[in-house]
Amino acid sequence: MRKNIFQIVKAAAAAIILSLLLVLVFTLIIQLCSLPMGAVKPVNQVIKILSIIGGGLIFIRGDKGWLKGIIYGVAAVLITYLLYGLIAHSLSISWKFAIEILIGAAAGAITGIIAVNIKKGA
Repeated sequence: MRKNIFQIVKAAAAAIILSLLLVLVFTLIIQLCSLPMGAVKPVNQVIKILSIIGGGLIFIRGDKGWLKGIIYGVAAVLITYLLYGLIAHSLSISWKFAIEILIGAAAGAITGIIAVNIKKGA
């Protein structure tokens, strides 16, 4: 049980850190290349999904990968949403946020299934 909790916490933390780093890089790209603001939301969504995939592939092992994936995917979305909201001094919850949670849960579940079926060291 404790091992599963640590896997989930580490996967969520890795996803959050990776998401923050990728958002910083994307912010730099926006500044340098003058990208349209309409590109920000879709790219941020892709960044969240890639971050969830990265965290899960690194830390999820054992069994019940789908369940661990759902939990860390939702946790990563919630925490990054709170962090981005605090940074922007704006927190607003809408139906789009519910969709983000579902996408995070789906990405986590799929990644969890894949991660537990990858042989370590292979």
